[in-house]
Amino acid sequence: MDAFNVLLPVAGIEFNVLLLLLIGFTVGVCGGFFGIGGAWIVTPALNIFGFPMPYAIGTDLAHMGGKSIVSTIRHGKFGNVDVRLAVSMIIGTTVGMEGGAQLVLKLESMGLAESLIRKLYIGFLALIGSYVLYDYLSHVSRQKKAAKSGDKAAVVGPTVAQKLQRLRIPPMIHFKASNITCSLWLPVFIGLLTGVVAAVLGVGGGFIRMPALIYLVGCPTAVAVGTDLFEVMITGAYGSFTYGIKGRVDLIAAAWMLLGAAVGAQMGTIAIKYVRGYSIRLLFAVTIFVACASVLLKQLEFQIASSVLILAAGIGISAIILLWLIRGIVQERASRRAATGGGAIG
Repeated sequence: MDAFNVLLPVAGIEFNVLLLLLIGFTVGVCGGFFGIGGAWIVTPALNIFGFPMPYAIGTDLAHMGGKSIVSTIRHGKFGNVDVRLAVSMIIGTTVGMEGGAQLVLKLESMGLAESLIRKLYIGFLALIGSYVLYDYLSHVSRQKKAAKSGDKAAVVGPTVAQKLQRLRIPPMIHFKASNITCSLWLPVFIGLLTGVVAAVLGVGGGFIRMPALIYLVGCPTAVAVGTDLFEVMITGAYGSFTYGIKGRVDLIAAAWMLLGAAVGAQMGTIAIKYVRGYSIRLLFAVTIFVACASVLLKQLEFQIASSVLILAAGIGISAIILLWLIRGIVQERASRRAATGGGAIG
C-alpha cells in the first residue's frame, strides 16, 4: 500500500491516496443526502490518521466547498434550495467563521486545540443527535397512537419554529421555497452561530444548521437539506480561504478527496428523492452518534478502535443510502410500468 502514499507538503506527512478517495466518496454520499459537508467524518478521520487538528480543519473546509457545489446544483434542480434564505445567513456566517478561526489559532498557540476541540465535538454531536432522535421517536409514537385509534395522526409542527416565526422584529421577509415568513434576524443569527461552529470544529456548520433550519426556522426537511448545502458551499469557500492564508490547508489532500466526493455527492443527492423526511432524520441521528463515539474513543486514546469505527460507519451509512437509492429507482420504474404512484421510502 506504500505505493499509493503521497507526500502532503503543507501538513508535512505522507498519506494514502486510496484512503483520501474513500473518505471523499463516503462524505460525498452522506453530504449529498443529509445536506451537510460531512466534516464530522472528514475532520476526525484526517486527525485520527495523522493530520494535526488545525490542518485537518482547513483541508476539510477546502474539500467541502468544492464538493458542495455539485450537490447544490443537483438539489436546485429538485427545487430544494431556498437561495433567499441561504443568502440571508451569509453575513452572519462569514463573521462567525472569522471569529472562530481566530479562536482556533489562539488555542493552537496555547497548546489546547487538539483536546479541547475534540471535547466540543463530543458535546455538540451528543446534544444534536439526542434531539433529532427524540423528534423521530416522538413522531413514531404519534403514528402508533393514531393507528390504534383509527384517526389521522395529529400534525405537530416544530413549535419552537412557530414561536420564532411570530417574532415581528423588522425587517420581516418571506422565503418562497420554504413557504415561511420570519424576521430577517433569525437566519442571520443562525448563520452567525453556525459560522463559529464551522470554524472551531472544522465543519460546514451543517450538522447544526440542517436541524436549526428544521426546528428553529421551520423548513421542510428536503428544503433544509438543499438550502444547507448552498450555505455549506459558501462556508467551505470562505473557511478554506481564511485557513489557507494562515497556512493550514493542504490542497493536494483536498483535491484527492474532492475527486471521490464528486462521484458520491451525485448519488447521495439523487437518493433523497426516494426517502421520506423522518427516515432522513433517523439516519442523521445515528450518523451523529457514531461520529461522537469515534471522537470520544480518540480522546480516550483508543486509536485503532476510533479509526475502525469512523471508517466502518461512513462506509456502512453510505451503503444504506445507496441501497435506498437502488430500491427507489427499482420501485419508480416498476410503478411507471404498472401506471401507479409510489417510490418513496419511510
